[in-house]
Amino acid sequence: MRSGFVSIIGRPNVGKSTLLNNIVNYHVAITSDKAGTTRNIIEGIYNDKESQIVFVDTPGIHKPHNKLGKILNEQAYYSMDGVDLVLFLIDVTQEFGKGDEFVLNKLKESNIPVLLVINKIDKVKYDTILPKIKQLNDVFDFKEIIPISALKKDNIDDLIKTIKKYLDEGERYYSEDYYTDKSINFMVSEIEIGRAHVWTLVTFRSRMPSS
Repeated sequence: MRSGFVSIIGRPNVGKSTLLNNIVNYHVAITSDKAGTTRNIIEGIYNDKESQIVFVDTPGIHKPHNKLGKILNEQAYYSMDGVDLVLFLIDVTQEFGKGDEFVLNKLKESNIPVLLVINKIDKVKYDTILPKIKQLNDVFDFKEIIPISALKKDNIDDLIKTIKKYLDEGERYYSEDYYTDKSINFMVSEIEIGRAHVWTLVTFRSRMPSS
């Protein structure tokens, strides 16, 4: 069987946590439109009869403007140490910009194979995806490029098959019934943090003056 560690890297709000949750079919990471929500490196574990893939979800890498930003970036960089493969996740609805270049420059410093995963294809017309692939294929030596919709689970199976190609023969690191390495208390705290963000947003909007 094949086994290994895969790091999910990308700037904030590109869908890293949604992708991880839908791969392992369990809510192991916060999903939020608020940048910096994921502040812990969370391992989600995918199992099938022929493989075990340990995914590392990270804080979104960005140009830090304060101490918290620096700490979150350090966590994200640390998550790339010792992994077998990196998934560089981008949002197809957004232009490839300085934030993406910032992440790629960090990836260029390592010798880890990188797959480009183009997310949110359900939000654009099909004929706009190919030009995006051609554009990005020129900026980095990606091993492969896979368009997906993490939310709709489109092409997730193809992504898993592609990942397996870059993993070595090995044994399972965790029992087959594990979907994360985190404790129940940690998972509860993640859910509560997510609820707090939603409550804050709803409260803020309810206090806005009507037009």
